Amino acid sequence: MKTKETPAEVGATRVAAGRGVSAVDPIDAPEGNAADGAPAGETTIGGPGTEGAPELSGIGRALSILGDRWVLLILQRAFLLRIRTFAGWRDELGISESVLAARLKELVENGIFVQQAYRDGRTRLEYRLSDAGLRLWSLLVAIYSWERDWAGRADLPPLIHHSCGHDAHPYLACGSCHKPMTARDTHTERGPLATFSRIGLARQHRRTTARGDVRTDFLGYLPSSLEILGDRWSTSVLAAAFLGVRRFVDFQNELGIAPSVLTDRLKRFVELGALQPATGRQYRLTDRGLAFFEVFAFLVYWGQRELPGPEGSDLDITHKPCGSPLRPVLQCRHCDEVLARREVRFDLSATPDRG
Repeated sequence: MKTKETPAEVGATRVAAGRGVSAVDPIDAPEGNAADGAPAGETTIGGPGTEGAPELSGIGRALSILGDRWVLLILQRAFLLRIRTFAGWRDELGISESVLAARLKELVENGIFVQQAYRDGRTRLEYRLSDAGLRLWSLLVAIYSWERDWAGRADLPPLIHHSCGHDAHPYLACGSCHKPMTARDTHTERGPLATFSRIGLARQHRRTTARGDVRTDFLGYLPSSLEILGDRWSTSVLAAAFLGVRRFVDFQNELGIAPSVLTDRLKRFVELGALQPATGRQYRLTDRGLAFFEVFAFLVYWGQRELPGPEGSDLDITHKPCGSPLRPVLQCRHCDEVLARREVRFDLSATPDRG
């Protein structure tokens, strides 16, 4: 039976804008900084099928799109293997046709893919990365870099920097002063509507798995990273931790998350070594969790640049040593040059046989 190339219709996302909170440092925030109480100040905007739905901030929209393991795997294959067709992703990932159709439709609606017709005996559709989609390469390389450095994935293929010919082993740097940057080097101020409350409550992708043992896939399946980014709640919990939320009750109030769901996500992060429990039902970022700021920085920067939200909904992150607004870049650990998408390549010849 032939596969339809046009994705099926999926439901629209409903989200809520939230309350104002005081400016905090991502790491050195006072305990219990999140305000108590229900979200307020909701606004509404459009978008496909979202009439009457409260508007979401740029980072909230980015989390709602990218906080899904299938979306990340689809994007990985688009960059690494230049897959462009429905059948190509279906066969490469072992993903069900209904799940793939929903994800591709979502990526098109949010301007990450554009559809183009091509002839293969009959007219079919292929999906090409838009300019906004191409700019996600830094986020995906940051995910790869964290997995390689912090999840013991020495089997991952090296990223070769053409300029110096070496394994780039990328690190996060400030795009203004080009000094290495960590979460501790930043200060964050939150607008009155900058919140992660109720992200994706009305449409949650089910946590699905691929057919077969995808954990043996050395090309693009990054299990530790996808445990963090693999669903919206997980990503939102970690984002709240970077903004100084520590107590269980404050995670719950900040995110509008059910206690059972929050308990599950916090347990996962403790098992993963990204959070450590403390007294008073508090959870603090470990060094491994702090290192994930490299991924978070690119997600925030991309979301606020490509998916602007209402006034007052941004996170204003400053690199404290030079005082410049957040503009993350990846630099080569060998030559310290900024890495550009067209100046790097993965050496897949060093990748173990995926078959």
